[in-house]
Amino acid sequence: MNKGVESVEIHYRLGIDIGGTFTDAIVTDGQGQIVAALKIPSIADAPEQAIFQALDQLQSKGVDTRKIELFVHGTTLGVNTLIERSGAVTGLLVTRGFRDVLEIRRLRLENTTNLYGDKTLPLVPRQLVKEIDERQLADGRVLTPLDPQQLLQAVDELMQEGVTALAISFLHSYANAGHEQLAEQLIRERYPQLFICRSSAIWPQQREFERTLAAVMNAYVGERMGSYFKRLQEGIGPYGVSATLLSTMSNGGMMTAARAASEPVRTLLSGPASGVIGATFIAEQAGINQVVTFDMGGTSVDVALIDKEPAYSTENQVGDFPVIIPAVDVTAIGAGGGSIAWVDSVGVLKVGPRSAGAKPGPACYNRGGKQATTTDAYLYLGILQADRFLGGQMQLFPELAEQALTILGDQLGLTAKQTAQAILDVATANMYAQFSPLMARKGVDPRDFTLLAYGGAGPMHAFLMAREVGIRRVLIPPSPGTLCALGCTVANLRNDFVFTLHKRSRGLDAEELQTHFFSLEQQGRRWIEDEAKGGVTLGGTYVIYSADMRYEGQAFDLEVILSDSDISDPKEAEIKFHRKYESVFGISQPEAEVMFVNLRASIVGLLPSKIRAASPQVAGSGKPVETRGITFDGLDYQAKVLNREHLNADTRISGPAILEEYDTTVFVPPGYTIHGDANGNIIGEADL
Repeated sequence: MNKGVESVEIHYRLGIDIGGTFTDAIVTDGQGQIVAALKIPSIADAPEQAIFQALDQLQSKGVDTRKIELFVHGTTLGVNTLIERSGAVTGLLVTRGFRDVLEIRRLRLENTTNLYGDKTLPLVPRQLVKEIDERQLADGRVLTPLDPQQLLQAVDELMQEGVTALAISFLHSYANAGHEQLAEQLIRERYPQLFICRSSAIWPQQREFERTLAAVMNAYVGERMGSYFKRLQEGIGPYGVSATLLSTMSNGGMMTAARAASEPVRTLLSGPASGVIGATFIAEQAGINQVVTFDMGGTSVDVALIDKEPAYSTENQVGDFPVIIPAVDVTAIGAGGGSIAWVDSVGVLKVGPRSAGAKPGPACYNRGGKQATTTDAYLYLGILQADRFLGGQMQLFPELAEQALTILGDQLGLTAKQTAQAILDVATANMYAQFSPLMARKGVDPRDFTLLAYGGAGPMHAFLMAREVGIRRVLIPPSPGTLCALGCTVANLRNDFVFTLHKRSRGLDAEELQTHFFSLEQQGRRWIEDEAKGGVTLGGTYVIYSADMRYEGQAFDLEVILSDSDISDPKEAEIKFHRKYESVFGISQPEAEVMFVNLRASIVGLLPSKIRAASPQVAGSGKPVETRGITFDGLDYQAKVLNREHLNADTRISGPAILEEYDTTVFVPPGYTIHGDANGNIIGEADL
């Protein structure tokens, strides 16, 4: 070592996103540069094994895993457990008279034009729901005290039925959690190993069905999530990883894995949320405020709106179930790269929703899959190169794709190439059919937005989608196939807290409103302190206040963001509500009584020194390394082929063009021109 040269110890941030097809990993160094990006086939039965494989590969690439200072990961284990209904045998304790709360739901038909639709089966069968003699009023006063003897007898009966997880949801426990707390204490004394959760601890908001369902979902997936986190924590020990294991949340924040194991319902939409947080970070760096995210993986296509900040929602859906807990507003609009193409009973070509996953995978993977997928179509049309998939680490087999496409084409009376193009057309049409009304409901014109594409298949399909909906600009970030993993490394600690007030503005004084918000803020700051004890260093905290408000007599709310001055003055909050109501519906009623339904506070703990996603510029010529014959829209082209890293800001490339990189392939069809920018992004614009 040269004298006088001080060595700088490099510390790393590791982000992991476990998807249905691939597990993505990304590592950044102390300067914020991406030093490694990996895609490992997911292992459904043991998702932690893919993480261990990623750590093995990182070590082989020279990454010292002992120097990982931040380890954040998101997983689809919770949501898959719900969708597959493979969770714990769960019992439910309710107030007497409310045994059918999960059966009755909201008495709404999923499809109002189909009177013969199947009824959604609850996660807890009716025989495992026990009624308890206790009753509290809406203002929190106790009408009927809890009967401890009857409670324990009911739990004994549930245990004899094989219950391994228990949810407690008593009427009006959002106003007074006393009965639920006492019940939990008594049950834990008798059954200390039983996984127990109470609705007042998970989400104490008025709306009995949604609050009960949140507690039930938490109990249903909790045992499996806890076991997974335990295996993961034990497994990373031999790699010398001492960083606190963190998990992303549906709201785009993160929390310790220990907390996620006890409150897994907050992680159900963590994967898509991480992608939106990563996209927000990329858009901010690029100086673009209005973005539609386009996340196309192996299983699905998700979109979200970013107008400087991501949109949030309390009306999300996971499988058959509504989720009331706030989450980044992400909507699934189509099928992914591994989605299977098939012909229905009347001879119409369909794509998805069933996916080939990582195993057996598309036919071209040569892992046993026999049915044609979107990936097979791209390979056979020449857009994918068989020996360059995943940077050449995974060989694809065009002859197997051709076999699958030929078999499918025979049912349609089409050649293999015509079938491949038809698959892309149908997939795009499916996305358009759901995308357009979604944008209309949100009141935005997609032509004003930039399409930011990521996921393993997103950059390959993004320009097709943009062309269909009229979006003129497309942005492809660095390492787009692992952007969800990148989002894990730029997320902050964040949690949401709610208090149901349900009070008219005329009967609400400023001191009462401020007191309730202060209580929520204190809950949040205690939560931040507890999470930071796990070894997370924060650069600061802030609180976001809001209220769900409505005109008296209405049945729906608008969430209104409030400033520090608003939370101490109900009149100022009312004025903001009137303005938002008019912006959404075109009218307002300033003379009408306003209801404060729920008060909310979101606490955010900032991680210091966020990374830069910019990739170092390579002094490349920007010229194609080769041309490749492809077929697209029924025509044959000679497409320009480049390595992604050789695209520079000074060179403009017109489609058709293909840019290849480790984690994805970017396909630029005719009619678009691309160039690089200083942050390592690809910017594509429609030709005039």
